[in-house]
Amino acid sequence: MNRVLSILAAALYLCTAVDVGASPVPNHPQPPVKSTVPSIASKSAQKSQVSKTEPKPYQVGTASWYGKQFHGRTTASGEDFDMFEFTAAHKTLPLGTFVKVTNLKNRKWIIVRINDRGPYVGSRIMDLSYSAARMLNFRDGVERIRIDLIQPERVAKNQGNNAE
Repeated sequence: MNRVLSILAAALYLCTAVDVGASPVPNHPQPPVKSTVPSIASKSAQKSQVSKTEPKPYQVGTASWYGKQFHGRTTASGEDFDMFEFTAAHKTLPLGTFVKVTNLKNRKWIIVRINDRGPYVGSRIMDLSYSAARMLNFRDGVERIRIDLIQPERVAKNQGNNAE
Protein backbone atom coordinates (compact mmCIF):
# COMPACT_ATOMS: atom_id res chain seq x y z
CA MET A 1 0.00 0.00 0.00
CA ASN A 2 2.83 2.40 0.87
CA ARG A 3 4.51 1.66 -2.44
CA VAL A 4 1.32 2.53 -4.30
CA LEU A 5 0.93 5.78 -2.36
CA SER A 6 4.56 6.76 -2.99
CA ILE A 7 4.26 6.11 -6.71
CA LEU A 8 0.89 7.89 -6.87
CA ALA A 9 2.26 10.96 -5.11
CA ALA A 10 5.27 11.05 -7.42
CA ALA A 11 3.07 10.71 -10.49
CA LEU A 12 0.75 13.46 -9.30
CA TYR A 13 3.65 15.80 -8.71
CA LEU A 14 5.09 15.04 -12.13
CA CYS A 15 1.74 15.76 -13.77
CA THR A 16 1.59 19.21 -12.21
CA ALA A 17 5.30 19.96 -12.60
CA VAL A 18 5.12 19.62 -16.38
CA ASP A 19 3.80 22.82 -17.95
CA VAL A 20 1.29 21.45 -20.44
CA GLY A 21 -0.68 24.05 -22.37
CA ALA A 22 -3.43 23.84 -24.92
CA SER A 23 -2.53 23.37 -28.54
CA PRO A 24 -2.76 26.46 -30.76
CA VAL A 25 -6.08 27.18 -32.42
CA PRO A 26 -5.92 27.03 -36.24
CA ASN A 27 -6.20 30.39 -38.01
CA HIS A 28 -5.89 32.18 -34.69
CA PRO A 29 -3.93 35.45 -35.05
CA GLN A 30 -0.62 35.35 -33.22
CA PRO A 31 0.73 38.45 -31.47
CA PRO A 32 3.58 40.12 -33.35
CA VAL A 33 7.10 39.19 -32.30
CA LYS A 34 8.96 42.21 -30.92
CA SER A 35 12.47 41.24 -31.93
CA THR A 36 14.09 38.18 -33.40
CA VAL A 37 17.50 38.85 -31.81
CA PRO A 38 17.42 39.62 -28.08
CA SER A 39 19.80 42.28 -26.87
CA ILE A 40 22.53 41.57 -24.34
CA ALA A 41 20.66 43.62 -21.73
CA SER A 42 17.51 41.51 -22.11
CA LYS A 43 19.55 38.29 -21.81
CA SER A 44 21.03 39.42 -18.50
CA ALA A 45 17.57 40.44 -17.29
CA GLN A 46 16.24 36.99 -18.19
CA LYS A 47 19.06 35.30 -16.28
CA SER A 48 18.38 37.37 -13.17
CA GLN A 49 14.66 36.58 -13.40
CA VAL A 50 15.33 32.86 -13.69
CA SER A 51 17.54 32.82 -10.63
CA LYS A 52 14.90 34.70 -8.63
CA THR A 53 12.11 32.28 -9.53
CA GLU A 54 14.07 29.06 -8.90
CA PRO A 55 13.38 27.97 -5.34
CA LYS A 56 16.25 27.74 -2.92
CA PRO A 57 17.14 24.12 -2.12
CA TYR A 58 16.36 22.79 1.34
CA GLN A 59 19.73 21.05 1.55
CA VAL A 60 22.70 20.12 -0.66
CA GLY A 61 25.21 17.42 0.25
CA THR A 62 26.16 13.79 -0.24
CA ALA A 63 23.84 10.81 -0.10
CA SER A 64 24.25 7.07 -0.12
CA TRP A 65 21.81 4.19 -0.43
CA TYR A 66 20.87 1.14 1.58
CA GLY A 67 19.12 -2.05 0.55
CA LYS A 68 19.44 -5.77 1.04
CA GLN A 69 20.94 -5.83 4.54
CA PHE A 70 18.06 -3.68 5.88
CA HIS A 71 15.23 -5.12 3.74
CA GLY A 72 12.32 -6.13 5.98
CA ARG A 73 13.65 -4.42 9.11
CA THR A 74 11.45 -1.93 10.95
CA THR A 75 12.09 1.73 10.12
CA ALA A 76 11.72 4.74 12.43
CA SER A 77 8.19 5.25 11.09
CA GLY A 78 7.21 1.75 12.24
CA GLU A 79 6.82 0.26 8.78
CA ASP A 80 9.01 -2.46 7.33
CA PHE A 81 11.79 -1.20 5.05
CA ASP A 82 11.23 -2.17 1.42
CA MET A 83 14.30 -1.56 -0.72
CA PHE A 84 12.08 -1.43 -3.83
CA GLU A 85 10.01 1.58 -2.67
CA PHE A 86 10.99 5.20 -3.25
CA THR A 87 11.84 6.08 0.34
CA ALA A 88 14.71 7.71 2.20
CA ALA A 89 16.22 8.29 5.62
CA HIS A 90 16.93 11.81 6.86
CA LYS A 91 18.12 13.03 10.25
CA THR A 92 15.68 15.90 10.86
CA LEU A 93 12.83 16.01 8.31
CA PRO A 94 9.48 14.83 9.68
CA LEU A 95 8.58 11.24 8.86
CA GLY A 96 6.12 11.10 5.95
CA THR A 97 7.53 14.20 4.26
CA PHE A 98 7.84 14.06 0.47
CA VAL A 99 11.02 15.52 -1.01
CA LYS A 100 12.42 15.92 -4.50
CA VAL A 101 15.96 14.55 -4.66
CA THR A 102 18.15 15.63 -7.58
CA ASN A 103 21.43 13.92 -8.47
CA LEU A 104 23.71 16.89 -9.17
CA LYS A 105 26.01 14.80 -11.36
CA ASN A 106 23.40 13.95 -14.02
CA ARG A 107 20.39 16.18 -13.08
CA LYS A 108 18.04 13.20 -12.70
CA TRP A 109 15.48 13.63 -9.93
CA ILE A 110 12.87 11.60 -8.08
CA ILE A 111 10.31 12.16 -5.34
CA VAL A 112 10.76 10.06 -2.21
CA ARG A 113 9.01 9.78 1.13
CA ILE A 114 10.99 10.11 4.36
CA ASN A 115 10.27 7.00 6.45
CA ASP A 116 13.45 6.47 8.46
CA ARG A 117 16.19 8.24 10.41
CA GLY A 118 19.79 8.42 9.30
CA PRO A 119 22.31 8.42 7.75
CA TYR A 120 24.83 7.75 10.47
CA VAL A 121 27.97 7.64 8.32
CA GLY A 122 30.18 10.69 7.93
CA SER A 123 28.62 13.96 6.82
CA ARG A 124 26.00 12.43 4.50
CA ILE A 125 22.61 14.12 4.51
CA MET A 126 20.42 11.29 3.20
CA ASP A 127 20.22 7.53 2.71
CA LEU A 128 18.06 6.50 -0.24
CA SER A 129 16.40 3.15 -0.82
CA TYR A 130 17.97 0.89 -3.42
CA SER A 131 15.27 1.67 -6.03
CA ALA A 132 15.48 5.43 -5.52
CA ALA A 133 19.28 5.36 -5.86
CA ARG A 134 19.00 3.23 -8.97
CA MET A 135 16.56 5.69 -10.57
CA LEU A 136 19.07 8.48 -9.89
CA ASN A 137 21.94 6.40 -11.37
CA PHE A 138 24.09 6.31 -8.26
CA ARG A 139 27.26 4.86 -9.79
CA ASP A 140 29.80 5.16 -6.99
CA GLY A 141 27.47 4.45 -4.05
CA VAL A 142 27.75 8.04 -2.83
CA GLU A 143 26.60 11.01 -4.92
CA ARG A 144 26.13 14.73 -4.41
CA ILE A 145 22.41 15.60 -4.24
CA ARG A 146 20.01 18.48 -3.79
CA ILE A 147 16.90 18.13 -1.61
CA ASP A 148 13.78 20.24 -2.26
CA LEU A 149 10.72 20.06 -0.03
CA ILE A 150 7.39 19.16 -1.62
CA GLN A 151 4.68 21.25 -0.02
CA PRO A 152 1.84 19.12 1.49
CA GLU A 153 -0.78 21.58 0.22
CA ARG A 154 0.39 20.96 -3.34
CA VAL A 155 0.23 17.17 -2.95
CA ALA A 156 -3.24 17.40 -1.37
CA LYS A 157 -4.45 19.78 -4.08
CA ASN A 158 -3.19 17.44 -6.81
CA GLN A 159 -4.86 14.43 -5.20
CA GLY A 160 -8.12 16.41 -5.06
CA ASN A 161 -7.89 17.31 -8.78
CA ASN A 162 -7.48 13.67 -9.81
CA ALA A 163 -10.46 12.54 -7.74
CA GLU A 164 -12.86 14.53 -9.90
